[in-house]
Amino acid sequence: MERNDIIDFKALEKELQAALTADETYKQENAAKLRAVEQRVTSYEEFRGIVLASHLKPLERKDKMGGKKTAPWNCHAAKGRNCHSTRGSTCQDEATEIFQVKTLFQPETSAEFYRDWRRHLRSGPERYQALLQLGGPKLGHLFQADVGFGLLGELLVTLADHVRPADRVAVLGILHNLASTGRFTLNLSLLSHTERESCRGLFRKLQAMSAPRLTKEGLSQEEQSLEEQPGGPQEEERLLQELLGLYQVN
Repeated sequence: MERNDIIDFKALEKELQAALTADETYKQENAAKLRAVEQRVTSYEEFRGIVLASHLKPLERKDKMGGKKTAPWNCHAAKGRNCHSTRGSTCQDEATEIFQVKTLFQPETSAEFYRDWRRHLRSGPERYQALLQLGGPKLGHLFQADVGFGLLGELLVTLADHVRPADRVAVLGILHNLASTGRFTLNLSLLSHTERESCRGLFRKLQAMSAPRLTKEGLSQEEQSLEEQPGGPQEEERLLQELLGLYQVN
């Protein structure tokens, strides 16, 4: 057998497991949506809460309070407690592992993104840097089928809270790729009032970051060519105007 014909079974197993996890998540969320409709929930927030809690399982008798306690993942966060000997090493190892996950956020599937986004990236700045690190094309590839219920709003809030002028082009690219994902219009319609306001605020900031442009009469021939070249300022403004329509921002 040729060297290039060798099958990487570990990679196939990992990909299959990720696909099964994503499929199970989809089924859980879809079942939760049906339950919420049947229960005739009175508000969107209640509907959203039911769906976001779809992965939770009821406690068993062995899970009652007072049972065996496990070591905290961060010994520095437990005031008044010291990590000694092997237990201290365990705390340090776990903290190091979590730090590595945060700094090496490279999910290969949407299921891996969901897991790490909610489990390891808790603060806004961490989430914002993770989005910039992945970039628009990678995010568009991960969520080409569907961003997933509730996640689009979280992404928009994160971008709105932490966008900086230096990141304007990168954020426009992220928004453009998210708008190309499956069921984008449906996910957009399910944004909460707070998320919708964050979306509007994000676009207001992006518009404010736009540097004032001179008229063509005030530009040299070289400057005019730079303005009109692909990826130049005019292209950014065209993209921004397109995104305003896609995200239904008035």
